[in-house]
Amino acid sequence: MKTIRLTIDKDNIDPELIEQAAGVVRRGGLVAFPTETVYGLGADACDPDAARSIYAAKGRPSDNPLIVHIWDVSQLYTIASEVPEVGKKLFDAFWPGPMTVIVKKNGRIPRETTGGLDTVAVRMPSHPIARELIKVSGRMIAAPSANSSGRPSPTRADHVWDDLEGRIDMLIDGGDVELGLESTIIDLTEPVPMILRPGFITQEMLENVIGEVQTDPGITSADTATSGLAPKAPGMRYRHYAPKGNLSIIEGPEEEVAAFIEKNCDEQRAAGRRTAVLCRSETRHLYNRANEVIVMGDRGDEEAVAAKLFAVLRQMDEDRVDCIFSESFRGAGVAEAVMNRLMKAAGHQLIRVGS
Repeated sequence: MKTIRLTIDKDNIDPELIEQAAGVVRRGGLVAFPTETVYGLGADACDPDAARSIYAAKGRPSDNPLIVHIWDVSQLYTIASEVPEVGKKLFDAFWPGPMTVIVKKNGRIPRETTGGLDTVAVRMPSHPIARELIKVSGRMIAAPSANSSGRPSPTRADHVWDDLEGRIDMLIDGGDVELGLESTIIDLTEPVPMILRPGFITQEMLENVIGEVQTDPGITSADTATSGLAPKAPGMRYRHYAPKGNLSIIEGPEEEVAAFIEKNCDEQRAAGRRTAVLCRSETRHLYNRANEVIVMGDRGDEEAVAAKLFAVLRQMDEDRVDCIFSESFRGAGVAEAVMNRLMKAAGHQLIRVGS
């Protein structure tokens, strides 16, 4: 398959190019496009064959539901069998934006799109290219991240091209995305709404709008792999975001973390392995032994860490890094989402040092 690559300026959208991409969606094809979170791989959400094509292109397990992207709230009511009152408050507060809601579905969305479930995940993106593509296509668009399954999510068009060129019909290059982490997923079918995937819309933000919100305990524990708690969302059970090199997260007092990492970098380099460290700007001076030291951002600026996390993990592959040592970015708010993705990328390899 020849993949067509279009460059579209999000601030000056060419209607002819959008119509070209929309035509691919209407014909049942696959179009990768930018959103404010990551690049998505889109197809007609109501077409079961198109949904199957998404799974095949990504190598994605078929029980991992696809998120249906809409451009207007009214579309949600055409595919949901039930929308709770709290949902309406959330739509008003956070849409368009990086929030996905799970509601009970009717028969319009096929089970191929929902991974066999009787619920559907729905999001209204804020990115102008994504919104225009959905609107012009006249279709609701099912779109997981536009990467090979298990790889770090794509935050720029080149990431998509590296993974899916020749496997999809079209890629819209709309430049780097803004946020860099996938949307917050909140399940509205629970008696108390439950966060199934943390993101930029935090628990505190949600509670400020609708009151009590719980978080799936299967995604909050640093020791999820050994706790016996399975995440409720099927997509959170699979290995994601992993670089090819071995990634470990080191947690503890910063001087002891640095000493541990420096010692291990010496040992790995002596064995002929290429090493890298992911750290904060405040601790950069503590690291001198690794082949590469990547400053992820300042302490307290988790938004900056989030924006570059996936791109850095892909950079590690490009630089053929064998062993990656990361400081912990644990904290509240967006930090929770950063640590969730980092832990999954590390296969839950968390090493605690010091007292």
